[in-house]
Amino acid sequence: MTTALSYASGPGTTPLLGDTIGANLARAVERYGEREALVDLASGRRWTYAEFGRAVTEVALGLLAKGVGKGDRVGIWAVNRPEWVLTQYACARVGAIMVNINPAYRVHELRYVLEQAGISVLISSVEHKTSDYRRMVEQVRADCPALRDVVYLGDRTWQGLIAAGAEVPEERLVEREARLSCDDPVNIQYTSGTTGFPKGATLSHHNILNNGYFVGEAVGYTEQDRICVPVPFYHCFGMVMGNLAATSHGACVVIPAPSFDAAATLRAVERERCTSLYGVPTMFIAELDLPEFTSYDLSSLRTGIMAGSPCPVEVMKRVLAEMHMTEVSIAYGMTETSPVSTQTRRDDDLERRTGTVGQVLPHIEVKVVDPTTGLTVPRGTSGELCTRGYSVMLGYWEQPERTAEAIDAARWMHTGDLAVMGEDGYVRIVGRIKDMIIRGGENVYPREIEEFLHTHPKIADVQVVGVPDEKYGEEILACVILRDPAEQLGRDELARYCRGRLAHFKVPRHLQIMDAFPMTVSGKVRKVELREQGARALRLPPGTDARPVPAPAGAPRSEAAPEARRDPR
Repeated sequence: MTTALSYASGPGTTPLLGDTIGANLARAVERYGEREALVDLASGRRWTYAEFGRAVTEVALGLLAKGVGKGDRVGIWAVNRPEWVLTQYACARVGAIMVNINPAYRVHELRYVLEQAGISVLISSVEHKTSDYRRMVEQVRADCPALRDVVYLGDRTWQGLIAAGAEVPEERLVEREARLSCDDPVNIQYTSGTTGFPKGATLSHHNILNNGYFVGEAVGYTEQDRICVPVPFYHCFGMVMGNLAATSHGACVVIPAPSFDAAATLRAVERERCTSLYGVPTMFIAELDLPEFTSYDLSSLRTGIMAGSPCPVEVMKRVLAEMHMTEVSIAYGMTETSPVSTQTRRDDDLERRTGTVGQVLPHIEVKVVDPTTGLTVPRGTSGELCTRGYSVMLGYWEQPERTAEAIDAARWMHTGDLAVMGEDGYVRIVGRIKDMIIRGGENVYPREIEEFLHTHPKIADVQVVGVPDEKYGEEILACVILRDPAEQLGRDELARYCRGRLAHFKVPRHLQIMDAFPMTVSGKVRKVELREQGARALRLPPGTDARPVPAPAGAPRSEAAPEARRDPR
């Protein structure tokens, strides 16, 4: 009997949308006009679809008054607030390319993005917590000749944008929209590279509108749904899986706070009777571990999306039982694929929700290939996951060579993730090609060890990385956050726990107790930083426990993705 190859295409009876984002929103406004579209808990402001449509028109006319042309780049540098969402749809309606700028960026990163994308108008927060955005903009403005105008949210320049738009006839906006195509670029998102400057993934209306729509279809969204979105808008998770999934179904987006706050998130779910909640696993861990968690009424929840990193089994059990999210979905993807390629379904069992990232979405293809030969491997064999279809980006902005490195001649996007496709078509992510640990010739996948160590009663969270070793090339380091900071956990105790249940070469040789993991703003653990920290700390005799490591200085815990840290979370 011949083993099937690791290839799957997503069947679907629902056709792809051929709309621009603006046209799709117009239909939603017409159909759902009196239903709520957007709620902001921090300011207490609310918009029905009719009101939201009018507010988007005001911003779009303001952009026309600023001279924004089709294809011009408009930067948005802000944490989650309603104006972010209005700007997203307004840019789409005037044919501008909105450039998402990470709220955690500092001066040199801001300068790079403004220059590389050629941003002509920047819409920015004034400040947030310790970030003085106005001061940073002034520091780089002289180096960015394309930047001709800056609009600050919440001050007179934003009011000036709206006032200027009031002088522009709406016919100009109608004329502009008539010249737009769903294949036009509409968004640039800078991927967080581990070396060098990030690359600007360029996405079209067709890319992100369809992805948001089919992600929403997978969790059964209708106009009755209210989606709590604590994840950042600057990332695909917020603006595509959140905003576009909502508006393409007539659902409501609820913004619990400008940046992630576990208590504010649960308050928003309770007060607004949200039916869906988003987050990366560390967010759900933070919410579940709130001392007052049981005081929140979360009975309105039925679904949600967890993405960004694998969900530990014990965490998923609590999400299902204690948060009432019986239809929660796991989504997998990357910025370059708009972002989701595979997703679990509403009726999937616990094993599939924690052990896999689901099946391919409609109208998308995935395959698993041998990284060396490029040939598709048999099902059950690990290799690099590749994806193809409507969701694959147009390319990296003005970087054709980097684009060619990621997308091959047949338009397959090479993800860099190691995956295994089962006989049932469900995909398991077993690691990153660059994260795989090679210890004495043995390939070790950190995910397997992390899942096992999550069962240790003292361990709240764990990340496994490889560190240099003279004898084996690499050794295994377990970076652990304890449930109770007063407890102790030594390497010998950990080894005893593993003995007989993990192969000897998978047992961590080193242990590092940490207060927090370094995280990207989108909620992914920066394993490259863990490796660097571990290599420095482990200038100790082999087998010695590494020193406890505090939360890294300057880590972006204020910008929407929490660090996985001990209480208070």
